[in-house]
Amino acid sequence: MKKLFNYLFLMLFAAMPILSLSESNPTNFSETCEDGSGETGSSFGIGFGLVLDFGLYRNSCPEAESIVYSWVQTAVLQDPRMAASLLRLHFHDCFVNGCDASVLLDDTEGLVGEKTAPPNLNSLRGFEVIDSIKSDLESVCPETVSCADILAMAARDSVVVSGGPSWEVEVGRKDSRTASKPAATTGLPSPNSTVPTLISIFQKLGLSQTDMVALSGGHTLGKARCTSFTARLLPLQTGEPANHGDNLDFLESLQQLCSTVDPAVAITQLDLVTPSTFDNQYYVNLLSGEGLLPSDQALAVQDPGTRAIVETYAADQSVFFEDFKNAMVKMGGITGGSNSEIRRNCRMIN
Repeated sequence: MKKLFNYLFLMLFAAMPILSLSESNPTNFSETCEDGSGETGSSFGIGFGLVLDFGLYRNSCPEAESIVYSWVQTAVLQDPRMAASLLRLHFHDCFVNGCDASVLLDDTEGLVGEKTAPPNLNSLRGFEVIDSIKSDLESVCPETVSCADILAMAARDSVVVSGGPSWEVEVGRKDSRTASKPAATTGLPSPNSTVPTLISIFQKLGLSQTDMVALSGGHTLGKARCTSFTARLLPLQTGEPANHGDNLDFLESLQQLCSTVDPAVAITQLDLVTPSTFDNQYYVNLLSGEGLLPSDQALAVQDPGTRAIVETYAADQSVFFEDFKNAMVKMGGITGGSNSEIRRNCRMIN
């Protein structure tokens, strides 16, 4: 009965458009800003000189936060998947040469952007929402709020409107005048990444093992294509014994979906239980062998350290929320290079 239920639930999404947070491709995840309040932010980052501040826009653009929240709330109400999409945009921005909005740049004659890198092509979405936010902000506070800061605030607000925790976002990022398709191709985690690979990728950015497991909890929202999790089905296809912790009923329901519909089109929720709610169900799913992506399920079976964190988050949502907030602030503090500006249009340099 459970297998039949899972199968029928999965099939509901088989013909839906391929647009979401984790529709990952199988190929690869000395200025000080003050607002007069005396507050300064953290100095965490790659080390290009930016120091972020919690209160930069309180005087220069006091409506900034409310404008971003309003647009995000509207977008998610119209399309619940947009929460995952906006959260993912911030991740994919920060993991490639820092949080500098390089992911938003369109290709031009003199610039190759990151949108066509394999992990991003036909996968990232939400650009129009960012455009609308930027246009609104430019009409109120011209050339004040960076596109990189918009991404950071929109990611936070996407979590909030989906029932997750809130946190104060440090701001003061600048927008890159360059982009790197090669870095976007090789620098993002793959849905097939092992735990050692994930730990290594995150550590290079100054993020700990705990940060990595907490940030992976963003997969409590979003969807993925069959092409992203075919490795999870190998035990069924080869007849080899399943990995420790695998849920065979769950895997068989996935195989049914991917064998009856074009794998490039078929998609399903990363979290079948509470697909549009930001909560700790993702970790509960991992412990029951129902992690969708191989890189997700690996957290519960490949390493005792990551499994212990998964067990903690599954048992206590408040601990997950606290660690997730802290990890988002740390990731958001990975600043970009010195060749930067505040763009008037997020899709192109000034």
